[in-house]
Amino acid sequence: MPTPHPALLDPARYPFRCNIETRFADIDVNQHINNVSLIGLLEEARVRFHRASGFHAAMTGITAMVASLTVEFLAESRFPSPLDMHVAPSRLGNTSYTLNQLVVQDGHVAAYAEAVMVCVGPDGPVPLPALFRENAPAWMLKA
Repeated sequence: MPTPHPALLDPARYPFRCNIETRFADIDVNQHINNVSLIGLLEEARVRFHRASGFHAAMTGITAMVASLTVEFLAESRFPSPLDMHVAPSRLGNTSYTLNQLVVQDGHVAAYAEAVMVCVGPDGPVPLPALFRENAPAWMLKA
């Protein structure tokens, strides 16, 4: 993924925000948050978004899985400062949607990610839950 458009790096565009504490176990030999640990922290932010947005509750009998994840590591992040995770869908398809994620630490953008999520039932992809689609406008990335 090329460097994200500057508009995608504006936390004000993301309706959902959560704060995630970093752990000593997340640091690497260079004393910054390891890239693999950051992927796990992005996952935690997606889970929190899904609960807050009602997506989790709408998932009766189906699941969502990551079909694609791209991450741009834009600056170092360090322990022990928490990470401000900003999440917003930017696109809703029939069976999939794209979540944009922005990671900010101490007022500085540390990473940007895009996750393509697919809703899956017992026989493969299924349409997005109607309840999620109805609630999505309030959670979408702001123009």
